[in-house]
Amino acid sequence: MTYETIRLEVADGVATLTLDRPEVRNALNRRMVDEMHAALGDLEGRADLRALVFAAAGGQAFMSGADIAELRERRGADAIEGINSRLFARVERFPRPTLAAIVGWCLGGGCELALACDFRVAGRSARFGQPEVGLGIMAAAGGTRRLPALIGLGPARRLLYSGAVVGAEAALAMGLVDHVVDDAAVLVAAREWLAPILAQAPEAVRRTKQALLAWQHGASEAELARLECELQAGLFEHPEKFARMDAFLARRRGPAETEDR
Repeated sequence: MTYETIRLEVADGVATLTLDRPEVRNALNRRMVDEMHAALGDLEGRADLRALVFAAAGGQAFMSGADIAELRERRGADAIEGINSRLFARVERFPRPTLAAIVGWCLGGGCELALACDFRVAGRSARFGQPEVGLGIMAAAGGTRRLPALIGLGPARRLLYSGAVVGAEAALAMGLVDHVVDDAAVLVAAREWLAPILAQAPEAVRRTKQALLAWQHGASEAELARLECELQAGLFEHPEKFARMDAFLARRRGPAETEDR
């Protein structure tokens, strides 16, 4: 598919989805929403994929929020449709680990997109906030759920009620981001952050994320226990389990066999 508002690349098992409307600080419009859905649809079933990174063009903003001119014309029915909310829910449910590589402004829908990811690596220029209340609306695409879950209710109240914007170091201190580096190093740092995850068994990581998502969304203890057993059962039969355990046992036996000689 040819995209107008995003770019999509896959290399070495990692997909990079780049938001590409730099002339408007990568503001999220309906076209971008539709193209991101299409890209996620292409990626969700790929067996060779190990992780997904969200990045942005232009160097000034990850995403400055929703396109205000378009947002102004939306009405109650559009809110019920959950245009942005459904996209970010799909990002959250993406079957592989996800990471937002953030440089510059990360506001409104941009912050909500980052919150929907598993990890966030930020450049020092990154600025985070949910300024929706200043525009007469609220952070209703996951902000009022995912932000307090990540940083706690008190700090989330301050950001959501006031529309305050915080820098990268403050975001790191409150747990909003996982790692801060120089802007030029963000994509390299994103790969380095993912490297220990990419070294693990892909299906085991995928199923672990599935279990964590069930916990995040309020599954009961009994449901979680049953799901863990079911997910583990599939892994117990998986060829990679046998290959990795055989390799582990061979390494463990190696030194002892050498000493015996």
